[in-house]
Amino acid sequence: MPFATLGLPPPLLNGVKAMGYTDPTPIQLRAIPVVLAGGDLIGSAQTGTGKTAAFALPVLARLGAHQPRGPRVLVLEPTRELAAQVETAFRDFGRFTDIRATVVHGGVGYGRQRSEIQAGTDIVIATPGRLMDFLKEGTLRLDALKILVLDEVDRMLDMGFVKDVKTIIGRCPRERQTLFFSATVPPEIEAVASFALRNPARIEIGVARTVNQSVTHAIYPVSPQKKFDLLLALLERTDFQSCLVFSRTKHGADKIARKLKQANHSVAVLHANRSQSQRVEALEGFKSGRYEVMVATDIAARGIDVAGVSHVINYDVPANPEDYVHRIGRTGRAQAVGDAFTLATPEQAGDIKAIERFIGQRVPQLKLEGFDYHAPPSIGAANPPRYQDPRRIQQQPRARAHGGHRSPASPSAAQAPAPRPAPAAAPPPTGAPSEAPRRFGGLMRGFWRRRG
Repeated sequence: MPFATLGLPPPLLNGVKAMGYTDPTPIQLRAIPVVLAGGDLIGSAQTGTGKTAAFALPVLARLGAHQPRGPRVLVLEPTRELAAQVETAFRDFGRFTDIRATVVHGGVGYGRQRSEIQAGTDIVIATPGRLMDFLKEGTLRLDALKILVLDEVDRMLDMGFVKDVKTIIGRCPRERQTLFFSATVPPEIEAVASFALRNPARIEIGVARTVNQSVTHAIYPVSPQKKFDLLLALLERTDFQSCLVFSRTKHGADKIARKLKQANHSVAVLHANRSQSQRVEALEGFKSGRYEVMVATDIAARGIDVAGVSHVINYDVPANPEDYVHRIGRTGRAQAVGDAFTLATPEQAGDIKAIERFIGQRVPQLKLEGFDYHAPPSIGAANPPRYQDPRRIQQQPRARAHGGHRSPASPSAAQAPAPRPAPAAAPPPTGAPSEAPRRFGGLMRGFWRRRG
């Protein structure tokens, strides 16, 4: 079913066409008519399924022409990156209208944001902290608000914004349309929704706790001392277009990035301690291909939408099972395919089991044969071991054609990543991927017995 059948006005259909979209995704197909009709909505769908367009298009349609008194729409986002991306989406979809959108977030000065608000804007996309600043000083008023959108609500609550969110809702007119969009809908969101929404329609696409089917994911057990060497080996053997590496901590992200640069990888870093200009430069450089790897904390788990992220590597197992779904959801987006690897140390076996319980499936556990798990760490090594049998390399299947590149061999229960082309001076190959992955507990017990 094309977008033209959903009742969107011609200027927005032209915007959709200019963006290169033809058919709506399931969440868009079901949500757009509800929003156009003026009803409240709770929309839940897996990450990467097009939630932004599901509310941006019908909201733009309901606004009509620009009005100097505003804002008429407020969109709350948990992070600066998401706020900037959603503002860009509104501008792109509304390029053939005169609707004005303003992004409001911290990390930059108040002057330009204050000027745009005072000049008159139809839509404000904001993070809670900076929005509260403008509300307190009286620069921004919500008297004319018609539509309130809370995006990634579960993430906002996880980040401790619940008090600010309730305060902001309390400042909005009672007669309004309210839209909740989230990847998951835990009880905490139900509590907020009970006083913020009126008889909302509920749309759930897929199972909220499942991994997107377009993502092939696997776990690689490893000792803490060999984690970085294994990361280098995976990067060397994988034919990736762009790779997102997740660290639990900001200090860890800086350390990983520094070592990857020493190994001659082009690397960007994204975390909360980076200045806004550094964060913008890193994200734009990663999107443009200037950086092949981005090392980030969970600020990027829902904070970036980069076409063609072919691989995600969890250098650290995420602290919460929900974050596992969101992290690996950065690849395999918009009907593309992707691969996700997680490096797990023996003491993280409980975390792995928690992830498997949350997503309702077992994750393949692989050992990368040809990688010496017993050798002393060689931090920063640029030439990890390669396969022994050149005939096996020649037999690897070719990459499938899609929106982003994929490694020649996806990490599945029977196969580890395929090798990248070896440099002329490369050392002789030393092994091939395991053909029979075992469960995490058994693999780790065997691993430590051999080590002992």
